[in-house]
Amino acid sequence: MKATARSRALLAIFILLAFLAGVAAWARRTPSGPVTPSGSAPAAAGWRAASVVEGLEHPWAIAWLPSGEALITERPGRLRLLRDGALVATPLQAIPDLVADNQAGLMDVSPHPRFAENRLVYFTYASGTRDANHTRLARGRLAADGSVLQELEVIHAVSPSKPRLQHFGSRLLWLPDETLLLALGDGGNPPVKIERQLAREQAQILTSQLGKILRLRDDGTAPSDNPFVGRTDADPLVWSYGHRNIQGLARDPASGRIWANEHGSRGGDELNLLAPGANFGWPRATYSIEYTFGTISRHTSLPGMVDPLVVWTPAQAPSGLAFYTGDAFPAWRGDLFSGGLKSREVRRIDLDAEGRVVAQESIPIGARVRDVRQGPDGFLYVLTDEKAGRLLRIEPAP
Repeated sequence: MKATARSRALLAIFILLAFLAGVAAWARRTPSGPVTPSGSAPAAAGWRAASVVEGLEHPWAIAWLPSGEALITERPGRLRLLRDGALVATPLQAIPDLVADNQAGLMDVSPHPRFAENRLVYFTYASGTRDANHTRLARGRLAADGSVLQELEVIHAVSPSKPRLQHFGSRLLWLPDETLLLALGDGGNPPVKIERQLAREQAQILTSQLGKILRLRDDGTAPSDNPFVGRTDADPLVWSYGHRNIQGLARDPASGRIWANEHGSRGGDELNLLAPGANFGWPRATYSIEYTFGTISRHTSLPGMVDPLVVWTPAQAPSGLAFYTGDAFPAWRGDLFSGGLKSREVRRIDLDAEGRVVAQESIPIGARVRDVRQGPDGFLYVLTDEKAGRLLRIEPAP
């Protein structure tokens, strides 16, 4: 009995020493790439947060309709309508074949660019089981009174399926030509495997849709000018690849630049300027290390791969992303606003006219930030990811 207790004590000491050695190795690690990781940022001034809606269950996304109403998704599977600053009491309806657990559930929502004509609403959600699941892109037609989504149809099911309920990605962004970008996670953290290799390797496999941004027509088919159309070694929907888990997409309407933020592992969260056909490195080149403090890659930059513009270490766990064009904050016009789940803030990313990052500021929220969007009134709106989540309006301080 005494020997067993002694063995357990020695094992506990060994595990503790290994953990401390990993922490020390991470502290000594100096990234050799072209980007210097950034941590905290000074607080932004001249704003306040006003509560608009409370009692949302883990809200994931908000999208405005031309009428000034908004749609809000709750991860357990409810699509809510916001009208005149208040939630309509009854959710639109349950989503069929949805799995809601861990990171899975109902995620992004976005109206069609010609919603005023066709009333189509697009949304993403997790479907399947704990052992075999995938992201689905679906659409429905919002009834004239806003009470229900009709004619529901799944227009794309992501392949391959994956085990565990991690890394669904799911952000949506419409382009001026009415094609749709869909960002997808890599499938999950170790020890999750797909086809006998770590799931994250899917990000570099062009025949897989995991760890990618897909570009689709509004009916779910592949546009003929996608970068890999016609190649037998690539999926025709793939638009960019080498992503871990994108949680925010935003487009500058003036320059056309498209931005994404994505989760690293331990540290190494990224802000990227996107381009069709580009490889963004994961997991071959990364500033992240394993959650267990091990090495993912010895490279932070590699030829033929796009370097991030910003690397956040410690991790922010970035979420929704908005490009600001409003009048409520003239000094913020032309900047990006990135939510933080772990940092519990919104990060203002000051951009110059050429799209270079010149400074960062923090807007502390004090809760996990899931989405950041600009409203039609020119204010920023923030969703907090809580059991009793809130919709906040960021407005100028009096």
